[in-house]
Amino acid sequence: MRILLVEDEPDLARQLKGALADAGYVVDHAPDGEEAEFLGETEPYDAVVLDLGLPKIDGVTVLERWRKAGLATPVLILTARGGWSDKVSGFDAGADDYLTKPFHTEELLARLRALLRRAAGHSQPQLTCGDLRLDPRAAKASVDGEPLRLTSLEYRLLHYLMMHQDRVISRTELVEHLYDQDFDRDSNTIEVFVGRVRKKIGSDRIETVRGLGYRLIAVGTAA
Repeated sequence: MRILLVEDEPDLARQLKGALADAGYVVDHAPDGEEAEFLGETEPYDAVVLDLGLPKIDGVTVLERWRKAGLATPVLILTARGGWSDKVSGFDAGADDYLTKPFHTEELLARLRALLRRAAGHSQPQLTCGDLRLDPRAAKASVDGEPLRLTSLEYRLLHYLMMHQDRVISRTELVEHLYDQDFDRDSNTIEVFVGRVRKKIGSDRIETVRGLGYRLIAVGTAA
């Protein structure tokens, strides 16, 4: 899952980027509202963590422009402002959730997981597909109760497939959501990682739809 972090405080940005990466997300960082607006409109993100007090363009204006442009990406607002009017302004601009500084990183991660679940139509904190289970909180997965040993990219691939199971996902979409903006993207490498994940979870769980992409299915439900 790919996250845009918009934060102008270098130390906090570094801390949050590290925590998000440790939780299994790939993260792009924008230090001001101008770059945030550009990235949000040109790159596909699963969620945005957006500070309100930004240089160049403030966070509320950025969010209003995104929503006016039709961007439906879930947005969690961060701000040092504690007044109720600032919270109302954020929600009216299109925010999905709100966190006031200072905050605990674990709370941010929990709110982000909830946003991602709701956006993908999941109600339970753990993702399941037959006897395949993935726990985003612990960044771990298992098959029939047996833990899987996954690399960070294999985990991100499986996480994305499980969030969007039963839907055909193209290689291009996977590349866009598994790598950050600075990565030298090559959709052909996705085949390699799909092959690795298949070996670990069972080859019949990831269906190849010729010419379209991949679909995660519960064992025994293939047509």
